[in-house]
Amino acid sequence: MTKPRTKTPDLKLNLINDTVWDLSEQDPDSFTLVVFYRGLHCPKCKLQLEEITEYLEDFVELGVNIVAASMDTQQRAKQAGDEWDVTSLPIAYGMNEKKAREWGLYISEGISKKEPEIFSEPGLFLIDNEGLLFFSSVQTMPFARPGTKDVINAIKFIQNKDYPARGEK
Repeated sequence: MTKPRTKTPDLKLNLINDTVWDLSEQDPDSFTLVVFYRGLHCPKCKLQLEEITEYLEDFVELGVNIVAASMDTQQRAKQAGDEWDVTSLPIAYGMNEKKAREWGLYISEGISKKEPEIFSEPGLFLIDNEGLLFFSSVQTMPFARPGTKDVINAIKFIQNKDYPARGEK
């Protein structure tokens, strides 16, 4: 798993709007927030991404670029984009298991016909404008994710207090 203050793995994925999102091309004023979600089958992911979309302006004001990424296929990701209230959120798809593991995400096998055979569990990574990990939160199941307001308040605190990344030892 990547430690804070170290370079994150590369991430380059297709978006549902038929463009490509590349972490190495991000040039945020302060941070890039990568939100890994489980996929179309996950109602908790739907709630999380809709909440993030609700607060996109707050993230923009804080100088934060955001992308939501999953191992879903193009079809499933576009379906989520159509059915969920996330029209202004960049939704990336097609991450493979190897890339998910590079990011330290947990991998699960589907347990119902609604779920894909294999998918990553959720994770949230805040990356500074030099491409170094600032903080992360990784779950083994869909529950107990950081709330969007908590993430926004954390970023405000970091910026206002010039608080350093922690956990690098």
